[in-house]
Amino acid sequence: MKRTLIVMVKEPRPGRVKTRLGRDIGVIPATWWFRHQSARLLRTLRDPRWQTLLAVAPDRAVASRVWPADLPRLPQGNGDLGARMKRMLRSVGNGPVCLIGADIPGIRPAHIARAFAALGSHDAVFGPAADGGYWLVGARHPARLPQGLFSDVRWSSEHALTDTLATLPGWRIALVDTLRDVDTVADLPRHSSASFHHDAAPSPC
Repeated sequence: MKRTLIVMVKEPRPGRVKTRLGRDIGVIPATWWFRHQSARLLRTLRDPRWQTLLAVAPDRAVASRVWPADLPRLPQGNGDLGARMKRMLRSVGNGPVCLIGADIPGIRPAHIARAFAALGSHDAVFGPAADGGYWLVGARHPARLPQGLFSDVRWSSEHALTDTLATLPGWRIALVDTLRDVDTVADLPRHSSASFHHDAAPSPC
């Protein structure tokens, strides 16, 4: 069955993306980082083994020129993070699906391939993050996801993965590679952090 990789992206506008990082390094550099990180990630993860779909916020940004024109897009819609993730996972039909964010510099095609491979013998798959959250969630049959998925999850905390697993009782769960997302300057790869001190300030997006 067709595999689908969903990448959740925000339009890179100052003050609307990476706000915690922006408090550390400034709003414009944080926006610049996210814009270029997103572009690198989309280039890196293009692969014939899966279709890549963008889940876009805000909804009006579905027509934005900031992302490659050939990638199909869907608006994330309303609701908290859990509601939007569940909506996106269910949007692709019955084929295996994985969903990621755009702020994880370490993601490579091999990580995505391992997650899809895990869905061959599991109902769901998660890629844990170093801070107790997760950078990837996937489902073998997304149409069968329970209504209570992502209910009462303490987002942006060390409990996010544990809380989410509790909403899938009885499901066969696989855990794959642990990666680090970027929320603050301490999370940035060393070469990226250094560049903010040595490079000229980038222009606003």
